[in-house]
Amino acid sequence: MKYEKIPPPAHLDRYVQYFWTYESEGMAGPPKTFRPITDGCPGIIVQLSERDPLFDQNKKQLPTLCLYGQTIKHREIQARDQFRVIGACFSPVGLKSIFGLNADELTDTCAALNGLPGQQALFLSEQLAGTDSIRYRIELLSAYVSAQIRENKFQLDNVTDYALSQLIKSEGTIPLKELQDELNVSERHLERKFKEGVGISPKLFSRICRFQASFQQLKTNKYDKLSDIAFENGYADQSHFIRVFKEFAGFPPNRYGKQSAEIVENLAEWY
Repeated sequence: MKYEKIPPPAHLDRYVQYFWTYESEGMAGPPKTFRPITDGCPGIIVQLSERDPLFDQNKKQLPTLCLYGQTIKHREIQARDQFRVIGACFSPVGLKSIFGLNADELTDTCAALNGLPGQQALFLSEQLAGTDSIRYRIELLSAYVSAQIRENKFQLDNVTDYALSQLIKSEGTIPLKELQDELNVSERHLERKFKEGVGISPKLFSRICRFQASFQQLKTNKYDKLSDIAFENGYADQSHFIRVFKEFAGFPPNRYGKQSAEIVENLAEWY
C-alpha cells in the first residue's frame, strides 16, 4: 500500500486539516476491510478507479465522490483487489464552512458530492482520474474546495469557533460549564450551535478529543501500561479507557497492532 499525507495550501488552513492519497500496490489480492476511527472531522473520499469500487459493511457501493460527516458508529469499508483513492480531512466545521450544510444532516452517513447543488463536482472525478500526478490532484481538489468556500460565503460564529479551539487545545479536558460561562451562553444554545456546525454535541466532541489524545499516546508507545494512558488522559480507570476506546475505534486497545494496522490516519485495516 502506498499512502501519502499532504498539507493544504495556506489559504485553506482553516478549512482542511490535510489531503491524502492511498493506492494498492502489486498484483490483485483478496478484499481488504477498513474501519474508520472516530476523529471528530468530516471529509471527502474520491475513488479514482471505477473498476474496483468501495463498499460499506452492508455491501452498498459508496459514491465515487463521497462526502462524509462525523463518524461515530462502528462501520466497515470493503475494498476489492486494487484501488486508488484520494481524500481530504476537513476541520470539524468543514461541512458548514465549506459547503454551507447543517453538519448533523451527514452525521454517521455520506452523500454523493455530485448530488449537491453546483456544477463543479461534475468534472472533478474525471479530472482527478485523468492524471497520475499527486501534486496536480491536490491542486484540483484544493481548487474545488476554494470554489465551494467562495460560493457559500459562510462565516463561522464566534461561539462555536472559540468553544472548538478550547476543546481541541485542552484535549477535551476543559469543563463545558466553564466554556458556557466564558461565552455567556446556555447549555442548549451551545449544543444547538455544535449540532449545526460540527454535527454532534459539544459533550460528545469533548469525549472524542480526549479519546484521540489517548489514541495518539497508544500509537506512539509513550506508556508502560494501559493504566498509564487511562490516568494521564483523565479516565477513571483502565476499564473506563478500554470501554471508550472500543466505542470510538470498534476494537479494544490491545488489538491495535495485532489485528489491525492504521495505514491511513484514523482508518485501520482489519485482518
